Amino acid sequence: MLVNAAARAIEPRVALTVSQHADAKRVLGTKTSAKAGNWRTDRTPLLREPMDCLSARSPVRDMVCIFPIQFGKSEIITNAVSYTIDHDPCPIMVAFPGDASLEKFRNQKLVPLIEDTPAVAAALTSMASRTAANRANFKDFAGGQLQLEHAGSPVRLKSSSIKRLLVDELDSLATEYRGGDDPLKMLDGRTTAFPGSYSRAYLGTPGLAGISRLEYLWGKSDQRRYYVPCPHCGEMQPLEWKGLHWSPDHSHAWYECRACLEPIEERHKPDLFARGQWTPENVGARMRGYRANALYYSLGMGLRWVDLVEEWYDAQHDDKKLKTFTNDRLAEAWADAKLRNVNDRLMLDRAESYPLRTAPAPVLEITAGVDTQDNRLAVHITGWTRRMQSYALDYVELPGDPELPAVWDALVDLLLRPIAHESGTLMRPAAIAIDMGGHRTEAVKNFVRSGRLRRAMAVFGAVSANAPILGKPKEVDVTWKGKTDKRGVRIYQVGTVEAKLVLYRRIAGDAERELADRMVHYTDQLPVDYLPGLVSETFDPTKNRFIKKRTRNEPLDTWVYSYAAAHHPELRLHRRSKADWDAVEKRINPAARTRGDAPPPDGTSPDAPQTVPAAKAAAKRNNWMPRKGGWMRGSR
Repeated sequence: MLVNAAARAIEPRVALTVSQHADAKRVLGTKTSAKAGNWRTDRTPLLREPMDCLSARSPVRDMVCIFPIQFGKSEIITNAVSYTIDHDPCPIMVAFPGDASLEKFRNQKLVPLIEDTPAVAAALTSMASRTAANRANFKDFAGGQLQLEHAGSPVRLKSSSIKRLLVDELDSLATEYRGGDDPLKMLDGRTTAFPGSYSRAYLGTPGLAGISRLEYLWGKSDQRRYYVPCPHCGEMQPLEWKGLHWSPDHSHAWYECRACLEPIEERHKPDLFARGQWTPENVGARMRGYRANALYYSLGMGLRWVDLVEEWYDAQHDDKKLKTFTNDRLAEAWADAKLRNVNDRLMLDRAESYPLRTAPAPVLEITAGVDTQDNRLAVHITGWTRRMQSYALDYVELPGDPELPAVWDALVDLLLRPIAHESGTLMRPAAIAIDMGGHRTEAVKNFVRSGRLRRAMAVFGAVSANAPILGKPKEVDVTWKGKTDKRGVRIYQVGTVEAKLVLYRRIAGDAERELADRMVHYTDQLPVDYLPGLVSETFDPTKNRFIKKRTRNEPLDTWVYSYAAAHHPELRLHRRSKADWDAVEKRINPAARTRGDAPPPDGTSPDAPQTVPAAKAAAKRNNWMPRKGGWMRGSR
């Protein structure tokens, strides 16, 4: 074995690219391929250039590949591993999102590669393959090592230096670890010992719009798409889903040339792909980027165009299926059409100019939501109209450990200080929901028990995504005889997923509504981080849950709790009749009937004014209250 190793070390080598090496050396076995025998890159010509970016003499340092499923991403990785072990030895790592994906690659790609490709087997056996140096996820060979790692733990990513890094299914990696470390940055840091010669490749199908790392890297890349020539006019063009057409019965699908409008048939694929080329659309970017969709499946190696059409039709009335099709076939990030306008930059233009702690005319009730952190309370004060339109009246963060009484004193002072209605009537929150999750559960329960605030309730987020906005209360103070304490605390479950969907759908719809009809109102006097925090999460329909895209999400959580408070069993704003609202409005604004601005018979609210004058009673603030500048002052 040592003799073989020495012979390999002194053997003169002709510089090869990854694809050339695969064509020359790689063998496909019957267990893993329908077409056993020598590997041929010509069967999948779109993979040639991305593979060759990982070659020893390639000037490309960073590469992102966004491809559909079953397109050959794993073959790029496998051929790069084979090339490294046999032809260009160096430290190489392949990182996966978790153990399952790692084991799948090892069993379905790496083990067959070693068994079926003599050149790879020789390189490994020359280094005593049965020793600890060649464990299941670690292979030692002359001049380098292969490491298979999953990114589920930061410990596994803190190790030796790597020259060649390949990250599979990047968007499935954790956003961050408990300690705050970013797994992607930790992986990238492994290549710093090779500043001028490293190569990094990030591969996968994209996930959710707004948080997709693949999409982020794509934006930094030169954005190469595979342009193919029309067989009729020669026009070079990428294949896009919008260019696919099909017969009424879906039995025939063809691509329409964007220049001559003649049909390009699927049978033309071999010639199209052979004559096609990767063309950058963002010329000058340092990162190399490659992107293709399922229309580029080679004949006999993926779904036909008519099959894709059927799959697309099947997904039209199912968001989960449509997301899967968008991600897995179109290789695009998923953005729910109903939630597409939930973006803080787009929302900024819809900000109004009413003063904080002042209730505009349509507001008839007020609630508050409180999020409990280890070192602060975040408080959202919300005004509600008869149509359950929400007005953000204030957002404040009160510093202090909730285990200590001072922060609760500050909360009481804040919520008992009256808010002036435009009519001059002074208002206070009719119900308050306080989050009891986290590390300060008993402190919240003790405060609710104290009865210092009217209709204060302890709440926690439901595990189930189908939970109602506010569940039935649970008695937690029970006597030794099993009887409940009438003065004890009740805890309520909040359907956070449903409440967030309500908010996001309203925000999305507001983009098309007139001011008076908008469901979510907010003033430009709020802190600069309010809107980013309000839309700090993204909904994943496949998991039926929200995923953070920003660390700070207290404005969103407190809005949810404030909305839950509006469902308090003694309040139930969402179930009030027109007569109930009329009585409330008469109490708050007796002059409304005589001015002729009473609500119309259908119960809709009167038009909200563009600008609401500040009430003097709401102008004062205590010195202890922290206040950031409004975003008009801070960011515009």
